[in-house]
Amino acid sequence: MASTAARPHPAPSSVPHTAALLTVGFDLDMTLIDSRAGIAATYRALSAETGVPIDDALVVRRIGPPLEEELAHWFPADRVAAAGDRYRELYPDHAIAPSTALPGARESVEAVRALGGRAIVVTAKYEPNAKLHLVHLGIEPDSVIGWLWAEAKGEALKEHAAQVYVGDHVGDVRGARAAGALSVAVTTGPCDEQELRAAGADVVLADLTEFPAWLRAYEANRTAA
Repeated sequence: MASTAARPHPAPSSVPHTAALLTVGFDLDMTLIDSRAGIAATYRALSAETGVPIDDALVVRRIGPPLEEELAHWFPADRVAAAGDRYRELYPDHAIAPSTALPGARESVEAVRALGGRAIVVTAKYEPNAKLHLVHLGIEPDSVIGWLWAEAKGEALKEHAAQVYVGDHVGDVRGARAAGALSVAVTTGPCDEQELRAAGADVVLADLTEFPAWLRAYEANRTAA
């Protein structure tokens, strides 16, 4: 589940040498991975430990925004921060194993590399937990930047000179637009095509299985310009 975007994110370990290098950013939850089962399991563990009833089925229908926004639906304001810290502690034991790669996820990252580009993950999730997911599933981006949501994602996308950002939520569209990047949206998350287009998505795909072919055409046009 997403975490707060209010905390500063680490400086990128590396940036493209030139803006001409193809750099594609990907969201994580419900874009590259289906984390619903793991997130639900973590919320059940948190609920059992704290005694606070949480509808985990409702939670997973709202995946995307920062963790603390979701926790505020279940915990009083003065307990949200502590609940968030505990959720992140519980997460590795409950959420990593049940989560799966979405169709086309690995192929999409590999498609960027096949074109000589860099693939980065920019997510609202707590960065160490995001990295655990990617290692477990064998998805190997060049960089992972966590704890950023919506427009704040644009900061990392600009630092890495990303031309494209791929996500499933209207918040991801806002992040791409904040960075001046092309917004490619997939309908594998909570937002449908109409919502994504209304938010300003430039391209809407059913899922990432359609992305490699789209990317090859995009890069051919970009380098020919």
